[in-house]
Amino acid sequence: MKFGIIGTNWITDQFIAAASNHAEFSIGAVFSRTEDKARVFAEKYDVQNVFTNMEEMFQSGTIDAVYIATPNVFHAEQSILALKNGIHVLCEKPAVTSMSEIEEVIKTAEENQTTYMEAMKSTVTPAFLSLKKQVEKIGKIRRFVFHYNQYSSRYDKYKNGVIENAFKPELGNGARMDLGVYCIAPLVHLVGKPNSVVNNTYRLSTGAEGQGSMILNYDDFEAIIMYSKITDSYLPSEIQGEKGVIEIDKISEPEKMRIKYRDGESEDISVDHTFDLMYYEAAEFIKTVNNKQIESSINTHDITRKITEILTK
Repeated sequence: MKFGIIGTNWITDQFIAAASNHAEFSIGAVFSRTEDKARVFAEKYDVQNVFTNMEEMFQSGTIDAVYIATPNVFHAEQSILALKNGIHVLCEKPAVTSMSEIEEVIKTAEENQTTYMEAMKSTVTPAFLSLKKQVEKIGKIRRFVFHYNQYSSRYDKYKNGVIENAFKPELGNGARMDLGVYCIAPLVHLVGKPNSVVNNTYRLSTGAEGQGSMILNYDDFEAIIMYSKITDSYLPSEIQGEKGVIEIDKISEPEKMRIKYRDGESEDISVDHTFDLMYYEAAEFIKTVNNKQIESSINTHDITRKITEILTK
């Protein structure tokens, strides 16, 4: 499957390195707003086709699908343009920045019978799929505590007056959109949408969210979510039940997991991954396209819609 690449940054390099382990993955073209940047990136991966006009790339016949890793605010527009041209879309998280955008994206995918999938890597991994089957072991669930707190490599520059994209809210960035989504997505996969949400946020001088927390209320349990781009945390995430607790090393990249039962026993339910986590999102997307489905059976359109509502409401 020939992919077009939109977004020539570190996350794209990581995606290509992981996806290249899949027998059906190849790069057909690279897009950038400037030809020089496109060519530099394309040469790194021995790609001949470069474009500075996105629609020309979509209509060139050089690609079957596109991987979009641009600033969040551009995701919807670029996804819709690709889908209208019959190009399957794997779009980095968060999929969009508003409910109206996700509804338009899904509608376009349906009208053009073209695959669209949010590239939420953690929820398609063997570890997370195994976790979903293990949750019943801890009995009635009473609380989720998921967090992703990672001091941004760009925050020191911010404090010195250099504002990079990570702290520009006009690009749809910020702690909730960039990191909080990694807590919200697995929660929705496990237990669906909450009845209500209480949100607390700390905004930086640019208006970008530096850190925040949410309490999501369900019928008989709650979920507490914390996220930050201005502090670190090394604590595991937890799912607390009446019979025990599931401890998860990193909710954004689950792998090491252990159940600690109330009777003092414990059970290692870790799943080792053969590949980098981004391989699994590429594999799920390629399988979905090959099956002629417009949505993944795991990262479904409905789940993406619910994640978007929690992120943006």
